[in-house]
Amino acid sequence: MEPLITKSKEDTTHSRRTVFSMLQNKEATAALFREVAPKVADRPGGYTRIIKLGTRLGDAAEMALIELVDFNPTYSRSKATGTEAKKTRRSRRGTGSAKVAGEQAEAPADSEAPKAE
Repeated sequence: MEPLITKSKEDTTHSRRTVFSMLQNKEATAALFREVAPKVADRPGGYTRIIKLGTRLGDAAEMALIELVDFNPTYSRSKATGTEAKKTRRSRRGTGSAKVAGEQAEAPADSEAPKAE
């Protein structure tokens, strides 16, 4: 797969035909050039990651997961995903949460008391 991704970085007719001759699938070739190539354009190599999963129970065959490095948001450190959590600083005084907890404690006590009309 690595040589095909390297070929897809250069979007020419010759490279498209070369990749298509290996994949034999028009949609896969188009997706490789349209989606994968722009994400790995600045990467010099090492496009895939192999995670060993151990052995399969039935026949004890070694199993592995092969994935593209820049496509899994779990392992990606790029800020292009936009799912990074906002970091905030919190005060040590405790004034914000204490007021909210006090107001919530007072509200049920008032609602339980009978109202005189």
